[in-house]
Amino acid sequence: MKTLCFALVAIMLAACAHHPATVRAGEWPSYGRDLSNQRYSPLKQIHRGNVAQLVPRWSYHSGIHATFQATPIVVDRVMYVSLPFNHVVALDARDGRVLWKYEHSRHPGAKMCCGPANRGVAVSGGKVFIGTVDARLVALDAKTGQVVWDVDVAADVTDAEGVESLHDADPLKKANVSGATGVGIAMAPVVYQGKVIVGITGVGYGLHLDAPRENAPLGAVVGVAGRYGRPGFLAAFDVETGRRVWQFDTIPAQGWEGRFRPTTPDGIPLNRDIERERATAPAYPDAWRYGGGSAWSTPAIDPKSGLLFFGTGNPSPQMDDISRPGDNLYTVSLVALDANTGKLRWFYQQVPHDVWGYDVASPPVLFELERDGRKIPAVGQASKLGWFYVHDRMTGALLLKSEAFVPQENLFARATEDGVRIFPGVLGGVNWSPAAVDEKTQTAYVAALHWPVRYTLHQTPAEGDKPALRYMVMEPIDEARWGLLSAIDLATGRIRWQHRTPEPLVGGVLATAGGLVFTGEGGGRLVALDAATGDVLWQSEFEAGVNAPPITYEIDGVQYVAVAAGGNQIFGFRQGDELRVYTLAR
Repeated sequence: MKTLCFALVAIMLAACAHHPATVRAGEWPSYGRDLSNQRYSPLKQIHRGNVAQLVPRWSYHSGIHATFQATPIVVDRVMYVSLPFNHVVALDARDGRVLWKYEHSRHPGAKMCCGPANRGVAVSGGKVFIGTVDARLVALDAKTGQVVWDVDVAADVTDAEGVESLHDADPLKKANVSGATGVGIAMAPVVYQGKVIVGITGVGYGLHLDAPRENAPLGAVVGVAGRYGRPGFLAAFDVETGRRVWQFDTIPAQGWEGRFRPTTPDGIPLNRDIERERATAPAYPDAWRYGGGSAWSTPAIDPKSGLLFFGTGNPSPQMDDISRPGDNLYTVSLVALDANTGKLRWFYQQVPHDVWGYDVASPPVLFELERDGRKIPAVGQASKLGWFYVHDRMTGALLLKSEAFVPQENLFARATEDGVRIFPGVLGGVNWSPAAVDEKTQTAYVAALHWPVRYTLHQTPAEGDKPALRYMVMEPIDEARWGLLSAIDLATGRIRWQHRTPEPLVGGVLATAGGLVFTGEGGGRLVALDAATGDVLWQSEFEAGVNAPPITYEIDGVQYVAVAAGGNQIFGFRQGDELRVYTLAR
């Protein structure tokens, strides 16, 4: 009997090590702080009345000046930070002293789809887990940084044709391509019941053309119809061995054409030529093999129901849809899976047959929605379209769609040869930036951007041995753009307040019990706002763009606020290498 008791205790302790039942108030142990992804901290030593006294306590410079999107993880007085190109550093969270550093060596010839940024690590059971730009999942010893195991998550993928497929006379022929079909991992992993869960990106084929000058935003995205790309997936791996436990493919081998919906699920016309799509479908029976559907952001998990929620990216090829008739399931969707088996429970496709790049890129967030005296388990999703969606967590039923939190024009208009101006476009709305939710006040805080773009259809005749070619181009328009931080009432969907920033907001939000909301700006500011009014109460300047989500933690009765400042190449924000930590003036 004693032996049996000891065995049961050991099993329970092991389970707790991989999935703590509660999160200690002073720690930030997971990407979204806990499995809900709420990014809300109960700490309130720093509050509305004293936040003006916030001063730098320590900083760390990595020496890597590149796009920096990481959420620092703080467990047992140690801060774990993923650096650009997947290096990892462990720091004393009290003073920034370096405890160890892991240097990642990429596979020779590996190509990055979307730059060197990584959004964070997961820490559990004495290990640190990181997904890499060359599609590997690496487990490190949390005390030493030594590699415990290292597995390939996706088989190597050869790039499809790039600008060489264009005609010699095309001005885009001379453009520098910074992204194509290099498969990697951008999201921070999440650990649940002995499994580390991560998904791949870069499968929604589109050519990313660099800007003509340094610190300028993305020049253009080109979409060429054809057999380019591959299906994406989300997968779970055993935390002890790295063995793959389950995999959910974001593109189904059967039925990816769907119902050929003429509208979004909430009734907005998509301007599709359904008759043409149905007529051409027999010519593309294997289009799903190249279907896309990247998994961009860390899932949220509900331990009570055992459900996992994540968003999927655009179908492949991007924008040009001739070779992929149908709804292209399960792209541009919020997806719910059984967290233990990876089996599909439900999905909500925000944009069937997407041709604009409206990835569901921001992490979903779980909360209890208060309605008519009841509390409904809900999942919220900030979208590139400019709405915050709220769904019933168990069924996927749409409970609420907020007011638009960014300007909208020509939404779902088709590209033309003269070009059509659309906002929000491929950049968002809400891009990958995580939102925060204060469940007590029933408020979601969403960092978004207004950035008009132009979609143009190019059609060129046959030239020599090159056949006639049709492709789509998305280009940012050189006109006013800005950011909007919005407080959204979850009971009504109405906007309580908005704070406009000079630059588009890309990075994320932190909310605290001190009545504060923190967010960073691409121009180099970290700001704290009054959560009730949106008034700016404090700000701090950086040399690089603050394009990563802030966090807060507490050690020995002292509350800290931390953020990475390394800018963002794609959005044209100045790059740097700093992690800075603040406390109240002593």
